[in-house]
Amino acid sequence: MKTEARIPPLAVTPGEPAGAGAEITLKAWASARNRLSPFFLLDDPERLARLARLVGEDVPIKAIDKPEDAASVFERALPVLPITFPVPPVPGKLNPANGGAVITAIEQAVEFTRAGRSAAIVTNPIQKSVLYEAGFKYPGHTEFLAALAGPDVTPVMMLAAPQIRVVPVTIHIPLARVAETLTTGMIVTRARITAEALRRDFGCKTPRLAIAGLNPHAGEDGTIGTEDRDIVAPAVEALKAEGIAAFGPLSADTMFHAEARKTYDAAICMYHDQALIPIKTLDFWGGVNATLGLPFIRTSPDHGTALELAGTGRAHADSMIAALAMAGEMARARAAHND
Repeated sequence: MKTEARIPPLAVTPGEPAGAGAEITLKAWASARNRLSPFFLLDDPERLARLARLVGEDVPIKAIDKPEDAASVFERALPVLPITFPVPPVPGKLNPANGGAVITAIEQAVEFTRAGRSAAIVTNPIQKSVLYEAGFKYPGHTEFLAALAGPDVTPVMMLAAPQIRVVPVTIHIPLARVAETLTTGMIVTRARITAEALRRDFGCKTPRLAIAGLNPHAGEDGTIGTEDRDIVAPAVEALKAEGIAAFGPLSADTMFHAEARKTYDAAICMYHDQALIPIKTLDFWGGVNATLGLPFIRTSPDHGTALELAGTGRAHADSMIAALAMAGEMARARAAHND
């Protein structure tokens, strides 16, 4: 445990109970608790004890009554705030009956964090198809968290690793629709939120934003598409006018080598794969998904539910460990910024 961490514990949600989320959380506590901020998991303590035995992890489980109890037991046991799954989860076997409990756990974690009883939320991956059968009405985790945060919230997805931070402006839409969807306003809004988060949550006093072009060679003055000239470049100028250290549009094929990465704190990318290919190439197992623009801190492992690995003991915990570490670092940075 980090003695300098004067923050409440982190709240970890169960995610899809048939997936590998509980397993990687057990592994994170077992292998990295001495270098992580205290955290507690919302889950069923008895099923976690069974799972620990199944995957061969020597992890003592301690049920707690409230988030405030987590820190005192964290060094000797994994603190678990009990929740009930209507049907006992079976690794790798989805059951829509448990969807409601997953949703409620996310809501509880948000309540704890907004009340200052937990410092941040670390979300295990969910299986959206199962949640839809339980009445879930959001495209994904991020949109649900934004709705719980209140009106006028624009969530921004950042993928981060020690070597790089990237923010996609458009996310889960077909590549054929990116150019028609992209606007100057979208770029400015997401870059502005990114700059503020870098100042508040990452300790960057003057954040530097590298703005990627959409087209090859950033359009080459309109000869390879006009979007960079007409949409991206005006966004860069608008950001500069606000006092944000933004530059571009840049040719994306020269933005991500080691020397180039030293010139910026985050890369603002125009579409999903432009952002995710470089970070997953540089650090496939250790990337973290952080949602910016919320009134609370949220991180998540940058992978899915891994149903095929659940209960096998083979799921990698690297991304969960990185998500827990980043959540603690962001919480301490925010606390220092607010002092």
